[in-house]
Amino acid sequence: MNNSEIPNPQSEIKQYTHIFFDLDHTIWDFDKNAEETLHELYGVYQLKDLGLHSADLFIETYTRNNHQLWADYHLGKVTKQHLREMRFKKTFLDLGLHPDVIPVAFEDDYVRICPTKTNLFPDAHETLQYLHGKYPLYLISNGFKESQDTKINTTDIGKYFKGIIISELVGANKPDKAIFQHALDLAGATKQGSLMIGDSLEADVMGALNFGMDAIYFNPLGLEKPADVPMQITRLKELTLLL
Repeated sequence: MNNSEIPNPQSEIKQYTHIFFDLDHTIWDFDKNAEETLHELYGVYQLKDLGLHSADLFIETYTRNNHQLWADYHLGKVTKQHLREMRFKKTFLDLGLHPDVIPVAFEDDYVRICPTKTNLFPDAHETLQYLHGKYPLYLISNGFKESQDTKINTTDIGKYFKGIIISELVGANKPDKAIFQHALDLAGATKQGSLMIGDSLEADVMGALNFGMDAIYFNPLGLEKPADVPMQITRLKELTLLL
């Protein structure tokens, strides 16, 4: 966030009563953890010998496919099963691998290993510790329960949150208004007193704004901010200046 974009905490930022966070790509560094896992599995499965000569190209292709499938999952266009079946299958096919030699256990190994990685975005613990002392904090995640539980436990961030809302247990994904309403009901919060912080413009930011909650866009890559998004940060630590 540029200095010119930081509201004066005393005059422009509302006095919130509850703060809601996304997990993947917001607190837990999904891409970094996935990259570590995929480098390991590239070696374990000897993908170079199968004709995939570039680990970086493999990871780049997977990341693109995974992001698209998650975008579709947010909107209810694909199921959890389809996402997990297709993200690596499509990646291997895109890179020219014959269907008969696609490693069938690759997805299972990825799902087992990746959530155990512990890379968080910079200052995550410090920021959450600061906010935990001032607000009830909650997580709202479209991720899958078994993976999210592992991520939260291995990174020791569960201690900061009073509640964790997982979309597949609620039966609605962000940006559906139903999951935000469920989160407010669980927290005993109001729309006017609540703030959502997340990286997904569609699921987190516009989902919350369309529901009637304020939202802050977490934009660590410094992408262009849409005009209809009121607030953004590029580092978690900026929240300690705003809240």
